[in-house]
Amino acid sequence: MVVGGWMGLCLGRSSMHHGGRGVQGGRGEEGTGLVEGDMTGRVIGLAIKVHKTIGPGLYENVYEDCLGLELSRSGLRFERQVELPLIYEGVRFERTYRADIIIEKSIILEIKSIENILPIHKSQLLTYLRLSGCRVGLLLNFNTVLLKNGLRRFIQTAPRPPGTPSPP
Repeated sequence: MVVGGWMGLCLGRSSMHHGGRGVQGGRGEEGTGLVEGDMTGRVIGLAIKVHKTIGPGLYENVYEDCLGLELSRSGLRFERQVELPLIYEGVRFERTYRADIIIEKSIILEIKSIENILPIHKSQLLTYLRLSGCRVGLLLNFNTVLLKNGLRRFIQTAPRPPGTPSPP
């Protein structure tokens, strides 16, 4: 389902961390050599590991800390609590938005520990994707019995230039 240029598929701070390069080969993301889907799958697997280990019901920062540790161990480069500026009518506003985790400058993680994901949470992640230029966003609600029930994946699709035919 594609709506407004977005495809939604259900399913220490602000410093860059790096633990290695990852798998080489294939059509890779910038600087990683990993196919985008492979990287997203790795991240989801790490999030599931954290959830299985410590369970639901904790504060969001606990999940962010544990997932940060797992990302570091896995060799993925990431930043935490990344400020995303907003430019409004030519004026740049700093400290307006803060992404929980950005991985390899291409995947945003928005971590929640709430009863239900609401439309405003999806809107928040879509805004972060637009402001950051990242292609993939994962909304992870750790306050579920199974993490797969609290997982939403969003992919930013590039808008087609005017006059370009739709793909078959």
